[in-house]
Amino acid sequence: MKEFLLSLALFGYCISATAQSNRNGVLAKYYSIKEFLVLGDSKNAMLSANELMQSLDTAQYKNAANLVPKLKKDAKAIASSSDINKQRVAFATLSEAMIEFVKANQADTAPIYVDYCPMKKTYWLSAEKTIRNPYYGSAMLSCGSITDTIQ
Repeated sequence: MKEFLLSLALFGYCISATAQSNRNGVLAKYYSIKEFLVLGDSKNAMLSANELMQSLDTAQYKNAANLVPKLKKDAKAIASSSDINKQRVAFATLSEAMIEFVKANQADTAPIYVDYCPMKKTYWLSAEKTIRNPYYGSAMLSCGSITDTIQ
């Protein structure tokens, strides 16, 4: 009986670790897209969006399976356009879904900041407190504020 309980606990830990790893991998790809949009680099934003789609295809999500099609659709919109303005529009809807995804798959990790752009009236996620606005890039790099922290 002890062996069974120990196996069950270990199995639960492995599932939790896998879910956190999946979330962190998807989040890393999202952050990459965000940084390329900050830099105005549409080509690398396209590549990162493709990587995000691949990551979503291969991972399993405990609490966010319903969000995966939306995330893929928005990532595909970024990956299929070289127009930075169109990519930024798609990033806004990707960010909405990503915020839900991260909240549904909370794990003990570093804080995730929910930032807000008052000019576009939309949100994005960030790993750092410093505002780096992906919707305007260098034109309004520090425009925005942190509205929430997910931990």
